[in-house]
Amino acid sequence: MVAVLMFLILGLIGLALVVVFWGIAVYNGLVTARNAYKNAFAQIDVQLNRRYDLIPNLVEVAKGYIKHERETLEAVIAARGAAMSGLSAAKANPGDVGAMQQLGAAEGQLTGALGRLMAVSEAYPDLKANQTMMQLSEELTSTENKVAFARQAFNDSVMSYNNRREVFPASIIASSSGFQPAALLEITEPEKREAVKVSFT
Repeated sequence: MVAVLMFLILGLIGLALVVVFWGIAVYNGLVTARNAYKNAFAQIDVQLNRRYDLIPNLVEVAKGYIKHERETLEAVIAARGAAMSGLSAAKANPGDVGAMQQLGAAEGQLTGALGRLMAVSEAYPDLKANQTMMQLSEELTSTENKVAFARQAFNDSVMSYNNRREVFPASIIASSSGFQPAALLEITEPEKREAVKVSFT
């Protein structure tokens, strides 16, 4: 009788230890996944700051050629300021829904403003041929490609983290330990204008 009781007690202790170690493993996995998406956001931060550093130089070169397009140049600088502000908010709390939406919207506006600047520069052959402008445009394009790759890596990390925190029974530990859902970084693309259709009928 005593042997059976001891066996039951040892079995319960063993089961309790398995549950405790499982809980620790789940918690550590959630921490690792959260750290992974925060690290992925740090890569976005590096690339976006590089992009923001290039923009004033681009505007300065353009300013010498397109004096009558002051509104376009001011729109680029204003959009850059809003994007930098959005990045600061997102950097303070990567994955936060509001911060990611603010950054995504600001980046979309900046992309639209830069697109308008590039479209305007097409009308100025001297500006288009300027060596510095060509180099800055090339660096900006390369940086934007790197931003896109970093954003994809971040979104993949966020998806992995969210999946890990939502599956049962890990969701119990996630909700009781304060692991909040993380938001993807979705950049709102500026509206594309339809090409004007010409018909000779």
